[in-house]
Amino acid sequence: MKVSVGTNVHPLPADLKKALLANPAALKTWEATTPLARNEWICWVTSGKKAETRLIRIEKGISKLKGGMRRPCCWEGCSHR
Repeated sequence: MKVSVGTNVHPLPADLKKALLANPAALKTWEATTPLARNEWICWVTSGKKAETRLIRIEKGISKLKGGMRRPCCWEGCSHR
């Protein structure tokens, strides 16, 4: 299965892609989001300074995407917009 990337400032990291492919509900929301929203998810996941933070953000992000959330909540947003 292919994960849509769209036009992103950030490349889709392998660990996030793997998590999306493992969760059809999260992938469905991902596919329905705009490229800007995908950039924000990618930036939110990769902006963590520690590996543990990144893993936590991937888990939380997949959970939020499964629930239909289209953008990371309570975050300033991608500085690359």
